[in-house]
Amino acid sequence: MTEMLNFLKAMSSADRLRIIGLLTQKHISRSDIAAQLDLPIREIADHLAFLEQAGIVSRTGQVYAFDADRLATLAPDQLAQARPVYVPAPELDRNSQRVLKTYLNPDGSMKQLPMQPAKLRVILNYLIQAFDHDVDYTEKQVNAILRQFHEDTAGLRRDLVDAGLLKRESDGSKYWRPAESMGDRTV
Repeated sequence: MTEMLNFLKAMSSADRLRIIGLLTQKHISRSDIAAQLDLPIREIADHLAFLEQAGIVSRTGQVYAFDADRLATLAPDQLAQARPVYVPAPELDRNSQRVLKTYLNPDGSMKQLPMQPAKLRVILNYLIQAFDHDVDYTEKQVNAILRQFHEDTAGLRRDLVDAGLLKRESDGSKYWRPAESMGDRTV
């Protein structure tokens, strides 16, 4: 996955695309690329280093070349990998399974928050499973955990506290999962 992300990042820069365009035509040195594209040599060096790390270009001495063979193998290898699919726990009731399938992406992150309280409770019961019992969390740690599921960490944090699934000190300095939330198992 890192290879694919590096590839996409490499392709997201207009200057890197211009460099790749030159390298598809001929093998060329860093200084020649800088001169032809009218860019600072340091910037060209950074772009080439990134492209080399991503496997899009190769270097022999001071001459760079587009690595078409590597590019041809990158896409099929990455695209052939199975995508994650979220499957609710089989022990859940049918309604909870349906809610989770509706509101969760295949990787388990949330598409959106349900407005109906009963559906929101199913989602909150799912989210609380990311927190361990007998562990104290800072607000920053709670946000980091919740960010894996949705960008509205403050809203989710508040909803978990309001539902009694997550407890907190009045000053917000410490959060924890209370023992009584163990009965709400929805993985």
